[in-house]
Amino acid sequence: MMTLPSATTYARWLSLLRILTGAMWIAHALPKFLNAASFMPPNGMMPKLVAHGAQHGSHAFAGFFATVVTPNLPLFAELARLGELLTGIALLLGLFTRLGGLVGIFLPIMYLAAKGPLLSYETLATPDFSMIVLSGINLVLPTGRVLGFDALLGRRRTRIPRVQAEFVPEPPITPPPPPEPSTH
Repeated sequence: MMTLPSATTYARWLSLLRILTGAMWIAHALPKFLNAASFMPPNGMMPKLVAHGAQHGSHAFAGFFATVVTPNLPLFAELARLGELLTGIALLLGLFTRLGGLVGIFLPIMYLAAKGPLLSYETLATPDFSMIVLSGINLVLPTGRVLGFDALLGRRRTRIPRVQAEFVPEPPITPPPPPEPSTH
């Protein structure tokens, strides 16, 4: 009979996945800081992506891109590149990994919504979709508990005792007494 690896073995592999995902986010964000003109308004990639999203993006998001993002494009461009960098740092260090996973899902969904319909073959075959899956793993699993700062934060919390079911013996049920005969 073959035994399964220990939970620690799985946790180490998940921490490696978390670190690699964080490194990918940082690698994705750094060019946006090092060569800001190629990403930021007025002539970078972000204005082109938002303009495409407002005209040809997913129907659910086209209005959002046209009415909210376009008038505030410098702010949203800065938020996008900062979000990518902070997500990468959070996942790389294992600090607030679930928040990093959540932001790591949100950003590529917005990018995909600007590119076109969300659920299409072209969407599933992109690196953005891969980042959604990898970030989702970090959202739902405690990947920061090994080789990460989340492990240190987790030890400081007070543990809530588990509720234990207990058996309480009860007296047997006795049938009700028979009714008294009426004297009428």
